[in-house]
Amino acid sequence: MKIEPRLSRGLRDLLPQAAMARRQLIGKVRAVYENYGFSPLETPAVEYLDILSGSAGEEAQQSIFRVVNPEEEALGLRFDLTVPLSRVVSRYAQIELPFRRYQLAQVWRADKPQPGRFRQFTQFDIDSVGAPSEIADTEILAVICDALDAVEAGPYKVKFSSRKILDLLLRYAGIGEDLAADVFRVLDKLDKLGLEKVKKELTAGYEDESGAPVRGLGLASAQVSKIEDFLSITGDTRGEVLKTLGGEFRDVAGSGEQLAAVESISSHLDTLGYRSDRVMLDLGIARGLAYYTGPVFEAVLLDAPQFGSVFGGGRYDDLVSRFGGPPVPATGASLGVDRLLAALEHLGKVSQRKTTAQVFVSTMDRALMSEYLQIAFELRRAGIRTEINVGRPKKLGKQLQRADRLEIPYVLIMGADEAARGMVTVKEMEVGRARSSGIAGHEQWKAARFGQQEIPRAALVETLQRLLERPAA
Repeated sequence: MKIEPRLSRGLRDLLPQAAMARRQLIGKVRAVYENYGFSPLETPAVEYLDILSGSAGEEAQQSIFRVVNPEEEALGLRFDLTVPLSRVVSRYAQIELPFRRYQLAQVWRADKPQPGRFRQFTQFDIDSVGAPSEIADTEILAVICDALDAVEAGPYKVKFSSRKILDLLLRYAGIGEDLAADVFRVLDKLDKLGLEKVKKELTAGYEDESGAPVRGLGLASAQVSKIEDFLSITGDTRGEVLKTLGGEFRDVAGSGEQLAAVESISSHLDTLGYRSDRVMLDLGIARGLAYYTGPVFEAVLLDAPQFGSVFGGGRYDDLVSRFGGPPVPATGASLGVDRLLAALEHLGKVSQRKTTAQVFVSTMDRALMSEYLQIAFELRRAGIRTEINVGRPKKLGKQLQRADRLEIPYVLIMGADEAARGMVTVKEMEVGRARSSGIAGHEQWKAARFGQQEIPRAALVETLQRLLERPAA
């Protein structure tokens, strides 16, 4: 029986053009991470289910893909890279703290598939484990900015707040600690649902668009009013927000200490040149995962806000201690590679390259196949990415069409006459396309030979290196 080449819901294939755009973005972000002295880590896709369970709140728990190994042990596909990182730090005593690592890997969440939202996606994380100082949080915020600058994402806003400020809100509004995780989970939906639906979910609940009931938390209207007052605190600068916060929470126990930590981060950012136009204190940032304990971060592209947060993270000082031992302070952030790529593609900022090849070696004469191969391998050994026609020698026009479809910049042409004279024709495909539009017929096109030049075979590598180094027009 023939098998239909189908894909499971929420999964996708990446063809070469998309895969190359992803690789280019990842390379730029990796350079930023390593510029800060972070080192790579790799972990398995599968973890024991009890390691994943209970680490990140109810919604993450429900989204775990469960699998069973041949030994019939309960396992799950990782839903993020932070929980495996915490396991690694707990497992290997030789790790020196602070442990500064980055990790690029696939993660899986059994969420409802939506446009731009997949069940398998790529995260690119950066974390400092064993770093109690707010300097580490400041550094993560700076990395986020530098990474978005490196990929030329355009105007963006990095927003941060603190779970400890939200703890002050609970005291301010008279909300018990037993409801804290649920309140934060609902507040994290603010950008997606809007204030009115969030208020309904905090109180009596409501029915969503499909008619399904959304359970409310049962808060009193006075409590919700205080939450709304808190969320309305804004300002043009971080300093203005902090000043208003200091006035609102001056009578709440512990407010001085908690606000001082955020003020310190803001001050460090000012010193480093990350002003409020790029990094803003936004009290609506809650983050959905339950393991955050301090500052939390999100980043959105201002020209593509519909894609939501493309970078997010925060401080999680208690996660490592789940595996035994004392608490280990940690902070970090995760780049959603797929979401950022989708946003950049929407903005027309993604490379449209269809192949890695820079040069195409055509084959016209079977007697010269050995020479064609030598040329291709000379170019490759010189670091010039080269494709050679691997089929049978055929009409040059068909080979030029392939190079044109793949947008390979240069094609090499050598027939018996050129070989006898020790010459090779280099055809610059873009020039040919641009200048041949006004040509009336085939004979005129052949005579014009737009974008073609003959060069000595011995100077081929040097000439192509020079041509490839030219800036794009």
